Formats: sequence, structure tokens, C-alpha cells
Amino acid sequence: IIYEIYLINYTVLLKMRINEDILLEGEKVVLVPYNADHVPRYHQWMCSPELQKLTASEPLTLEQEYDMQRCWREDDDKCTFIILDKQKWADPSIPEQECMVGDVNIFLTDPSDPSLAELEIMIAVPCYRGKGLGKEVTRMMMYYGVHKLGIQKFEVKIGLDNKISIAMFKKFHFRELSISEVFQEVTLGVTVNEALQKHVFGNMDFMLQREYGKARDSRQAPFTPLSL
Repeated sequence: IIYEIYLINYTVLLKMRINEDILLEGEKVVLVPYNADHVPRYHQWMCSPELQKLTASEPLTLEQEYDMQRCWREDDDKCTFIILDKQKWADPSIPEQECMVGDVNIFLTDPSDPSLAELEIMIAVPCYRGKGLGKEVTRMMMYYGVHKLGIQKFEVKIGLDNKISIAMFKKFHFRELSISEVFQEVTLGVTVNEALQKHVFGNMDFMLQREYGKARDSRQAPFTPLSL
């Protein structure tokens, strides 16, 4: 039995790293793997006291942020994407770093239950909040987690004063599991079933998967005018 559990966990851990060259494209956003080129902009975000409070994060130096990026990229229990503005990203003249608006993560939190994961979403750029990006990213990441990573139970931890995020997840059928007065946060959870998939996912034809490396290289390729 122990051997079987080990094999199951090893398979899941391998799956968690399959996003190393995966790009997920939605209607408003593009999700790409978190790489070193994204770190300076991410570090700039996380110097904000507001985001530190919302994410329960401590300020890091730029060097520590690079170390954290490598950890997130290499750890077998994390799956992280950077959220890009699709409209900006479609313009090759705009560097990818300037298209960044946030990030989304899935963490395996229980070694004995690889079907359970914690979901984190951050829309870091204030002007992008309240425009439906968080809802689209939530649907995309949950769909990816269910169909590519085998996740069947999701949990989120949200600050008690973040009423907008709490309301959004409750619309996705998340229910309150616990409240921490010490950390001033609520834990919400949901188990995936047929009804949830129909309500939350519905028609996911808008979501496309591509190879990130090829898509990135095509943006950076020099433009060659057509000879007449």
C-alpha cells in the first residue's frame, strides 16, 4: 500500500511540472509559466504594502525574489502561472513583462491526498480589478487542475476584509470551512462533481493550450516586410 501511494504521489508531482512550457489562452488573459524575466516586475508589485497584506507576504529583496521564483518553478508541489493582459500580449512591440497583471498558483497541501490543492489568485495591477479577469482565471485554473493535474478538491484562504474575493469564490460554489481569528482569514473549499463542472466550467471552448516557448519566440521574431 505504501508503495502504491508513493507511485500515485510521484505521478501527481510530475504532473505539477507539466506547465513548464504550457501557455493557456483565454478571452481576456494569457497564462504563462513564471520565469526569471518576470521577477523584476513581480518584485515591484510585492513591494506594495497593500499586496503584502492581501497575500499575507513578507517583503523580499530582489535576490530573494529570484530564489523564490526558482523554488516555485522547480518544486514538485506547485504549479504557477503569470497572468498577462491578452490584448497587450497580442502586440509584439510590447515586452511580455509590461503585459503582466498578476499570478495564479495551485499548491498540493496534503502529501496523503494528491487530489486536494490550494488555489491562489492575485490581480496585482489595480486598474485590472473588477473587470472579470479573476473569474476567468479561476475557471481556467480550476479546469486545468481538474483535467491535467487530477485535482478534485480546491481550497482558498482569503483575508476576512477581502469581501470581493470571498463573494467571487462563493459564486463558484466554494463554502466556508473555517475562520482563523489569529490570521484574520477564512478558508473556503469545494469538491468537484458533475454539477460543479456544469456550473463553473460550462463551455470552455474559449480556452486554448499552446507551447509557451514557441509562442514567446514568435512574438520576439523580427518583423520582415513582404516584398512586392
